[in-house]
Amino acid sequence: MCMFCKGDQTINTTTSHVVTYKDCVIVIRNVPCEECTQCGEKFYSNDVALRLDDIVAQARQLMQEVSVMDYCKVA
Repeated sequence: MCMFCKGDQTINTTTSHVVTYKDCVIVIRNVPCEECTQCGEKFYSNDVALRLDDIVAQARQLMQEVSVMDYCKVA
């Protein structure tokens, strides 16, 4: 169930996750998520959210102005 519109149907899909850190932008592509079919809101599982935290931490170490990471290709 969608926490925003209370819709009862979601589909498995992928999305891009964008994080701003100081003067840097981190884009993580191909992130698995569930999308509400009614309002389009996207939700991450706990495992995906934890992995996103790890990927963002890796990107922050690079300290580039823009970092584009692929969810499926980051170790």
